Amino acid sequence: MKSLKHLNKYFFKYKLLFSLGFLFVAISVVFGIITPVYIGVSINYIIDSIRDYHDPTIAFSESEVKRKLLIYAGIILGSALAKGLFMFFMRQTLIVMSRKIEYDLKNEIFDHYQRLSLAFYKRNNTGDLMNRISEDVSRVRMYLGPAIMYTVNLALSILILVPLMFSINAKLSLYVLAPLPVLSYAIYKISKIINVRSEIVQEQLSTISTYTQEAFSGIRVLKAYVREDSSIKNFEEQANIYKAKNVDLFKINSLFFPLMLLLVGLSTILTVYIGGQEILAGNIEGGRIPEFLFYVNMLTWPMAALGWVTAIVQRAEASQKRINEFLETEPEISNPTDEEFEVTGNIEFKNVSFVYPDTGIKALNDVSFTLNAGETLAIIGKTGSGKSTIATLIGRLYDVTSGTIFIDGKDITTINLNSLRSSSGYVPQEGFLFSDTIAQNIAFGVENPTQEIIEQAAKDSDVHSNIIEFPKGYETRVGERGITLSGGQKQRVSIARALVKNPKILIFDDCLSAVDTETEETILGNLKRIMKGKTSVIISHRVSSVKNADKIIVLEKGSIIERGSHDELLAANGYYANLYEQQLLEEQTEESA
Repeated sequence: MKSLKHLNKYFFKYKLLFSLGFLFVAISVVFGIITPVYIGVSINYIIDSIRDYHDPTIAFSESEVKRKLLIYAGIILGSALAKGLFMFFMRQTLIVMSRKIEYDLKNEIFDHYQRLSLAFYKRNNTGDLMNRISEDVSRVRMYLGPAIMYTVNLALSILILVPLMFSINAKLSLYVLAPLPVLSYAIYKISKIINVRSEIVQEQLSTISTYTQEAFSGIRVLKAYVREDSSIKNFEEQANIYKAKNVDLFKINSLFFPLMLLLVGLSTILTVYIGGQEILAGNIEGGRIPEFLFYVNMLTWPMAALGWVTAIVQRAEASQKRINEFLETEPEISNPTDEEFEVTGNIEFKNVSFVYPDTGIKALNDVSFTLNAGETLAIIGKTGSGKSTIATLIGRLYDVTSGTIFIDGKDITTINLNSLRSSSGYVPQEGFLFSDTIAQNIAFGVENPTQEIIEQAAKDSDVHSNIIEFPKGYETRVGERGITLSGGQKQRVSIARALVKNPKILIFDDCLSAVDTETEETILGNLKRIMKGKTSVIISHRVSSVKNADKIIVLEKGSIIERGSHDELLAANGYYANLYEQQLLEEQTEESA
């Protein structure tokens, strides 16, 4: 139960609902007891009335018998209705409380997910993250609602019914109650097996979900390689495994109700048999037998639920433990202060080295450069040279392994993280779009921009003409990850998303790789106007994208091997100059072709 202590704060938050629920359970149990008591009283009264009817020495009044029986019937009916009403109130408090806590817990988990660092998401797969916020929380809710409700019901029923039964007849009570602990233990054992097999089923369901998600996300690749039949075959194999595991689960599950009915039937037989002997011995009245049968039925489900509840609590504890693992995970990157920081745009890397924590790959080695506010820095180099790492470090998606990054003269780890990121516009190489309209994707980084601002950002990224050709224009939904758009269109919508923020720092991480040279020239021309007065970092493989930058650095294996302006690097006749000549020759060849 240690892991479930995390939920205590929610019980305190909803203490009114919990207290009312407890009260309603108690009242429903009390009204539930009134019914069998008066059924027993009614039967005894009928027996006595029949005896009086045949006794000539006693004055018999048929109207008095009818009157009393109507009163008893009214009490029985009223108590049954009252019990049902308070059971309704019980569910409206305890079950509603569990739903509210479920809502709060999901929000708490999702909020924590948002604060965790990028490295966390590289260590954990999406399916597992989703499982903990959906399946695991659902299991915890079963503990918060039904488990607590049935436990309280059982406790109060035992506290009230068992002493009452023993006060009527101890011998009959012992025989009647004997099978119920056996029932509870048997259901506990069955539930434990069900729990294990349910875990196996859930794991296989996660496997199927992950496989399906990847198949749908990679549908273009599947179709391009004509692998649909193979994909269907693999899915069928996973589905058959899931079916087999479910069959194993339901084989055990099918024992639940037959076992319960068997032991309940045994209690009923004992009630009639032992009760009959006690009546013949003159120890109890005849009306007590149906009364005891009602008591047995009242105790049967709570006792059966004890084993079921135990299994629920075990599953909830295991699920909450999984949830706590993530909730207790501290983000590697945290906001050091709530003090607002006005970003101007000066950036300095001082002897910065960086090793990716999960792979151990050294991406940067003693990198130093200075970029003044309003200047443009271009970074060029081969794949894997560390270009994108610089972009992620400027946004503080990771912290450096050694060295220091300064923003406007302050250590990046000491300034308000939200101020830094809200002042930056980052365009990654692989533009990620949400399953929403194009307008909403462009407006993602700002609150309620006007349509004019959205369209201007789209024009600056040279995607406006494409958008207005769509039947619904800016209201076109792009599908999951922007699947309905081409690679170049996705990149340009991502650029528009960064531009609409009007940030102090602009970072373009090889975001023009999927557009042609003509479109690139148009976008770069627009960016030259937009970037005036802004600090810009352009990462590219193409010299044509970086040649107008104020400063250019060339990276190789995480180290700066050349730096300077376009003209200075050409004069140096090194890597940059060779790359420029090679790409110039390729362009000339393409034009002549």
